[in-house]
Formats: sequence, C-alpha cells, structure tokens
Amino acid sequence: MGQSSDDGPGSGTRATSYDHGVTAPLPAPESVATAIDLYWIPLGSGGNGYVRANGRIYEAVVARREHRRPLDLYHTALIVSAEGRRHVVENAWPSPDADGRSRGVVVEGPVFGRRIARLRPFRYEVRCWRDGTIPDVDAAVDSPQRLSVDPGEAATLLSLVRTVPPMVWGRDESGTGEMWNSNSVVAWVLARTNPDLAEVDPPAGGRAPGWRAGVITATRDRV
Repeated sequence: MGQSSDDGPGSGTRATSYDHGVTAPLPAPESVATAIDLYWIPLGSGGNGYVRANGRIYEAVVARREHRRPLDLYHTALIVSAEGRRHVVENAWPSPDADGRSRGVVVEGPVFGRRIARLRPFRYEVRCWRDGTIPDVDAAVDSPQRLSVDPGEAATLLSLVRTVPPMVWGRDESGTGEMWNSNSVVAWVLARTNPDLAEVDPPAGGRAPGWRAGVITATRDRV
C-alpha cells in the first residue's frame, strides 16, 4: 500500500489526512457536500474484549512468523457524503438481528464456512446505511482521512457497495495471501471506485489485515 497524497479538497481526488497520533475526541471533517472519509478504528474498540484479545493473539503469532514486532490492528469504515445525505459503509459481524433493513444491510456473507452461515452468528453484513452510525468511531485514530471530494466517485462507491462479493470471512478463497474480512470489503469498494483511493496506509505502527485481499480481488474484478 502506498502513501496517501496531500492533494487539496479542490483537486477532486484525494485530500490530506489528519496528523498521526490523533485520538479521541474525533476531529470533525471539513463540511463539504461530497466526500469519502476513511476511519481507522482500533480492533476491538467499544468494549469488545473478545475481539481485542483474539486480535492480539493473532497478531503475535503472525509477527513471530514474520520476525517482527507486533503492530496495532485496525478495522476500517467509510462515511460517504453525497447529495445532502450521509452514508456509513462498513462490514459488521455478527448480524445482531434479522432487521437488516434498519441498518442499511445490502450484502450478507458467510463467516468461516458457507454451510454454517444459515445461523446468524456465522453471517456478516455489509452496510450502506443512510444517516447511520459507527458505534466505536470516537476511538478512531488519524481520522477521518479524506480520500475524495469527487461527486462521481462518491456516487459510484455507493452503487458498488451492493455488488461486494460475499466471500467467506476468515478464509482466503481467492488465493490473495490474506483472509477476507471487514478491511477487505472497504478496500474492495475503494479500489473498484478508483484504484488510487485504495493506496492508503494505516496509522504509524499499525496495519489493517485483509486490506490487500480486497485490493487484489477488486483489481481482478475490474478486468
């Protein structure tokens, strides 16, 4: 993944992110009619101790195998402003209830295996939630990172969310070298919208597992 550019908001492409090290309270993004804003949220924020503990174990194992120190892990989400409305684009797991319409669910996919996905705890949901919320957004670091103010890109992204491939979460079905997860979904919609929008880096000292899987899959899907 490359470094994000410092193009100004008037460029119609990517704009600068906030300085590294920014934590809660979350800085408010510049008010514009159209924007694609990326949020880097520490894995397991919002009191989810199970996710946080498992993430640390996973990262410790991977770091040992790669002969490096463990890094902070991030979950990503988007807020897309377009035509006077605000949309949250995020991958969440597990699905809390069957009322997906109330939170803008547009795609559901299996977790760990397709056969067990008939049970809700083993399904994830991709949301394009108009006027929605991100529960743990106050914990976001270096956020929001403004990627675009182009109306065409914002509209394209919102239409593409419904076409996210429902790959098995936690597996590498496409042979990308990384498992498919929430970061893969965000990276996929960004790379399908404009490959340059996926050329971003997580906060210093961190990484976003699954991001590369989304970019590679999106590149193949564009062919």
